[in-house]
Amino acid sequence: MKQHASYNPWLHRTARLTAGATFLLIVIGGIVTSTDSGLAVPDWPTTFGYNMFLYPLSEMVGGILYEHSHRLMGSLVGILTIALLVLILAKDSRKWLKWLGLAALIAVIVQGVLGGLRVTQINRNFAIVHACLAQAFFALLCGIAWFTSREWWKDKTETSIRKGEVSSPGLRRLSLITTCLIYLQLIFGAILRHTGSRLDAHLLFAFLVALHIFLLVRRMLAMDSEAEGLGQSTPLLLIGLLAIQLMLGTGAFFAKLTVLGETFATALTVTITTAHVAVGALMLVSSFVLTLKIYRFTDASVTVDAPASGNRRLVVGSR
Repeated sequence: MKQHASYNPWLHRTARLTAGATFLLIVIGGIVTSTDSGLAVPDWPTTFGYNMFLYPLSEMVGGILYEHSHRLMGSLVGILTIALLVLILAKDSRKWLKWLGLAALIAVIVQGVLGGLRVTQINRNFAIVHACLAQAFFALLCGIAWFTSREWWKDKTETSIRKGEVSSPGLRRLSLITTCLIYLQLIFGAILRHTGSRLDAHLLFAFLVALHIFLLVRRMLAMDSEAEGLGQSTPLLLIGLLAIQLMLGTGAFFAKLTVLGETFATALTVTITTAHVAVGALMLVSSFVLTLKIYRFTDASVTVDAPASGNRRLVVGSR
């Protein structure tokens, strides 16, 4: 495949690596919360008085292993984010992407401070904000990864909508609303995990998310050749993740909020609840990237006349 002049493979690889490391960080964070290890290390930024990077590996056991691993992984993500910003500044001419890279750096710094405040102030509110910002940061990195991919540089004329059964403004709104609902669901999930409250809101948004994902996927699958530029793998992935998430959510409910959970092995409960967080993150970024693709490869004002003769006329409004 011929590379676009503005495509830089190393920039894209770094963006993907940073996003992948962030996902692993979210998984480790989920383990920390599921095992209640958030305060296993009582000081910050040191670890039991040691420089964080010099803490003896032999002492990393139990909750200390989870919490300290989370700190080390967070440091790695911070380093990768700095490298990503440097590459963007050096290799990419888009000013708005430079601002996104700077926003990512600021976000990872704020994340580190929030994680530290959670320990030093012993305040669960910091933990909730920390969890919510982590999901937004992951989505931002996945967005940057797509903005730096070959696919972003595709000629939009190759992927423009060819038929008008599906209105692109309506599709845009639906995808954006779906992504926002998933993020709100993750916020209430973080509140539920850290405080045990707002199960009602969590269940309500679970229903709304499931409904909107179903509507979005159904609409995109019905597009046939209209979806050539958008692809159908992401919508199918989204519906698959939803099915898995509903099963994990049911398992987490019984494990944590019913007496039946007392019969569950600790490892099983930790696995279910952590996987629930991880799949939620994957749902968010899948919906977010799909929304970006829809906004990239469709026009805000597209109408099509399809006469009985079979000839189609495409009218594209100005941007």
